[in-house]
This record gives sequence, structure tokens and C-alpha cells, in this order.
Amino acid sequence: MPQLDVTTFAPQIVWLAITFLAMYFLMAKVALPRIAQVLDERQTRIDDNLEKAAALKAEAEAAAAAYESSLAQARSKAQEEVKAVLDAANAEQAKKQDELSAKLNKELDAAEARIAQAKDKALANIKEVAGDVAKATVDKLSGVSVDDAAVQAAVAKAMEQN
Repeated sequence: MPQLDVTTFAPQIVWLAITFLAMYFLMAKVALPRIAQVLDERQTRIDDNLEKAAALKAEAEAAAAAYESSLAQARSKAQEEVKAVLDAANAEQAKKQDELSAKLNKELDAAEARIAQAKDKALANIKEVAGDVAKATVDKLSGVSVDDAAVQAAVAKAMEQN
């Protein structure tokens, strides 16, 4: 193998140094700056994208907060409106109930008056009927005819005892 020949070591070392230096300068001056530039551009693009993402996230959070705020206001307003409608309905119901109660009380008073009138009339009729029955009973049982004033007095006395 020619690489292991000791007589050719000096030229091989010289060419090794020349090639190494050429590759070193080529890499240092051409390839590595381009790689560094590509890496810097990539890092700049990543940083810009991260900044945009942070800005969009902050914007989304602000929009979500505004949405939640408007939703809470809408709920509050809806609850107030429902409460107002319920209060109005309750007031209307109470008013109608009062009107109905007054009407029923009026009808109840009228019915009680009719009942009292019918009771008085019935009691008056009872006295008259009781007098007629008592007169007829005395007449049939004893055969004696009793005058109306005596019968009415006896019926009134009997009714007062009960």
C-alpha cells in the first residue's frame, strides 16, 4: 500500500495540510456562514411565529373575556326582564284575585240575605202552618173549635221554649 510507504510521508503530510487548510477556509468562509444564516433566519421566523401566536392568544383571550362579559350582561338583563314580567303577572293576578274575592263576597252577602229572607219567610210560614195544624188537631181530637188568636198564642209560646 502506497500510503504506508515511509518515503512518501512528507508529500502526503504537505498535501494533507494543504487540503485541510483549503477545506477549513472553504468551510469557514462559505459553508458555515450560509448554515449560520439559514439557522438565524429559521430562528427569526420561529421567534416571529411565536410572537404572532402570543399576540393571537392574547387577542383570543380578550375576545373570550368580552364574550363572557356580554353573555353575563345578557343573562343579567334577561333575568331582570323575567323578574319584571313575573312581578307584573303576580300584580295582575293579585288584582284579579282581589276583584274575584270582592265579587264572591258580594255574591255571598246577597246569598246570605236571600237565605235569611227565606228563613224568615219559612219561620213565618211555620208559625202559620203550625197554628193551622194545631187548630186542626185540636178540632179533630177533641171536637172543640178553638179561635185563631188562642192557637197563635200557644204556637208562639211553644216556639219560644224551643
